[in-house]
Amino acid sequence: MITPERSLPVTRQCRLLELARSSVYYRKKLLSDRDLVLMRQIDEIHLAYPFYGSRRIRNELAERGYKVGRSHVAALMRKMGITAIYRKPRTSKPYPEHKIYPYLLKGLAVTCANQVWASDIERHEAF
Repeated sequence: MITPERSLPVTRQCRLLELARSSVYYRKKLLSDRDLVLMRQIDEIHLAYPFYGSRRIRNELAERGYKVGRSHVAALMRKMGITAIYRKPRTSKPYPEHKIYPYLLKGLAVTCANQVWASDIERHEAF
């Protein structure tokens, strides 16, 4: 909508549209040829070893003769939408067959010391 060729100055056009002038003047930086080559190599490594993170990909690139830092590799991986595939923790998923015990102290006002005691007894069974 905003063009510098109009009779209205760009600053006025931005004010009318409630836009920041910096967004009008911003030009997206193109990737360098070196980054394109690195991205191609990162893609090949990721296809061969999808469980590699930025550190191991950086090491693999070093073996292939590319000197690049881990943070640059991580930034390129983010730009490409690549993440390492690994097993994530499932700490909050309960076992469906476990019994859910009621909370027996609900509604009880604890007013003095040693009024309530608790114990945890685990029973282990072979699955």
